[in-house]
Amino acid sequence: MDNMKIAIDAMGGDTGPGVIIEGAIDYLRDYHKDIGLTLVGKEKEIKKELRKNNSLGAEKIEIVNALEAVSMREQFFSYWRKRERTSIKKALDLVKQKKAQAMVSAGNTGAVMAIAKTVLGMLKSIDRPALAVMIPTLKSNALLVDVGANVDSTPKNLVQFALMGKVYLEAMHGIKRPRIGLMSVGEEDVKGNELTKVTHNLLKSLDINFVGNVEGKDVYAGETDLIVTDGFTGNIMIKVSEGVISAMHSMLKRETMSDLLARVGFFFLKSSLRRLKKKLDYTEYGGALLLGVNGIVIIGHGRSSKNAVKNAINLSKEFIRGNILTKISREIDSMQGTFKELKYV
Repeated sequence: MDNMKIAIDAMGGDTGPGVIIEGAIDYLRDYHKDIGLTLVGKEKEIKKELRKNNSLGAEKIEIVNALEAVSMREQFFSYWRKRERTSIKKALDLVKQKKAQAMVSAGNTGAVMAIAKTVLGMLKSIDRPALAVMIPTLKSNALLVDVGANVDSTPKNLVQFALMGKVYLEAMHGIKRPRIGLMSVGEEDVKGNELTKVTHNLLKSLDINFVGNVEGKDVYAGETDLIVTDGFTGNIMIKVSEGVISAMHSMLKRETMSDLLARVGFFFLKSSLRRLKKKLDYTEYGGALLLGVNGIVIIGHGRSSKNAVKNAINLSKEFIRGNILTKISREIDSMQGTFKELKYV
């Protein structure tokens, strides 16, 4: 796609515009012929950061001024009153107006989701959006949906998440009939809460490759291509995983420093450990796709580094080139009969 443009919420994230803009500049430094970037936010602050970085490829950067930013802790009624003036809203407007083909934000997830629903609208037959992120497994990668867009979900929502995730894997990764698992507290279909029990029966009734319930210990085993859960559980799972990886790295370093033989072994293991850390590092995956809205929206980690921002931009480019939105829309349209036949109660 020629003249590809990506809108970036320059005010999103925990650390302010500096890291976001550094990530955008790094992207242009590595791939500056690919696309143009539109930085959306407080113009004076953006220009100050660009001057500080002596940005290569500055001719590929446009700035759209936005008077307001949404903080990471800001509640719905606070940001909703000022939404028209926010960097999130103005970046999404560019996608709606087709002045950009995707939007990237490391900002307040709830705000991005709520405003995206209003500005872009939802795909037909989809009630709520869901955040989808690829995670590494022992065999390859798996898609986890939802990782934080919805704190509370219904069986109907989870079925829709499963079907959108299925199309995502088929369209972007060429996986035919991906293996779909449902996150629960046990493999048996009688285990779990009311949400998982009802959802299990619904998924079992569909013409999809549903392999049953998945326990937490099996998530990284690679026996499923898609794991479906509510956003509350999915978000906790992702953050626990990040914490475990960080803690293990610190423990290993501490243990090896206490013993000479261990230090020698650590020296020879260094390159392998570095590769493993990179594979497990969330910054390498960039962000999560907001499935269900009528536009390509990538939401990054609030603590996104410049590397994560760069990779989020690259991820959005892949979704644009893969024509992911059209493919999901077409597939969801073809499932209208299935949606009507399902009994959710």
